[in-house]
Amino acid sequence: MSKPNHKIETKIIHAGEPKPHIEGAVSMPIFQSSTFEYDGETESQTLRYIRLNNTPNHRALHEKLAALENAEAACVTASGMAAISTTLLTLLSPGGHLLIHKTLYGGTYDFITKDFPSYGLSYDFIDGSQPETWESLLKPETKAIYVETITNPLMQVVDLEAVTAFAKKHGILSLIDNTFASPVNFRPPEWDYDISLHSCSKYLNGHTDIVAGAVIGRSDLIEKITTGLIHLGGTLDPHACFLLHRGLKTLAVRIRYQNESALKIARYLEGHPAVQSVNYPGLETHPGHRRAEKLFDGYGGMISFEVKGGLENAKAFMREIELPITAPSLGGIETLVTRPATTSHSRLSEEERKAHGISASLIRLSVGLEASEDLIEDIGKALGKMR
Repeated sequence: MSKPNHKIETKIIHAGEPKPHIEGAVSMPIFQSSTFEYDGETESQTLRYIRLNNTPNHRALHEKLAALENAEAACVTASGMAAISTTLLTLLSPGGHLLIHKTLYGGTYDFITKDFPSYGLSYDFIDGSQPETWESLLKPETKAIYVETITNPLMQVVDLEAVTAFAKKHGILSLIDNTFASPVNFRPPEWDYDISLHSCSKYLNGHTDIVAGAVIGRSDLIEKITTGLIHLGGTLDPHACFLLHRGLKTLAVRIRYQNESALKIARYLEGHPAVQSVNYPGLETHPGHRRAEKLFDGYGGMISFEVKGGLENAKAFMREIELPITAPSLGGIETLVTRPATTSHSRLSEEERKAHGISASLIRLSVGLEASEDLIEDIGKALGKMR
């Protein structure tokens, strides 16, 4: 049994586990049943049904995820974007206005800029490092402020403490995408965030074999968001619940190794003569390093960088690299490399990417569990073969 004062390593293993174990099974079984026998329930949402997000697999995950961030409640969704879109559409009614950091995951940016108007919603972009400018964008209909813990793909660390202070002062909700940090490195509810969002496809699952999302935070808000999720139909399948549940068990050991390995690789890249710049909050030269040092228990496994020589050399690096797999997504046990302009941010126009500082030659590296020394050797060989 997990207790509130247990360390996160213990909560990862024991929080949310059924007691007593079901038929003695130490591993949580898969309840691959769309419906369950009626047991006298008097309200529609207490009926057990996959779409209602309340099968035994769902409930175990909800309790575990809430415990990992020391939050009141949680719910899982069919994807990270299901978590983001359902949350925003539930908490922002027509006429509502959102303040949102200007550099975001491409899918979030695309949803807000392309779909918000059709829902009667408006938004303004903020510079997350300049809280003194936010009040000028505040409107009577502003309902929430939204940031990412570590931004995708530039690895910025915005003024996360100022976000919650601003939200409390003005009576609006604070929302944060905590995917890149994970609960091991940062737990938003501990810093007064109302809602923490995750693409569980990444670090929480960690094995590149499912797509899932999570919403963690205040119980009253999670209840509303769960109702919205039921209406929109973005519930996670029980088998995917099982895989996420299983993947979570190794979260702490994976993240701690990836923190350590990414810092070694970032320092190597920073010192290499073929590298123009490196974005990693663990580097002392990173503009947000002091914030990250204060707030985080680790700096994460994500690095982005620019090589000298621009796009052609970036393409050459991608061709020459051997161990990292050239693929979108991140957070798995294998190291992945991509150019965000062609994957995560490909739906943005060239002008939009340029406005947010995302060049066509930017390379993003998701550090996996391979030996750091092997990855560094491979990166060095690829950099040495560029023109």
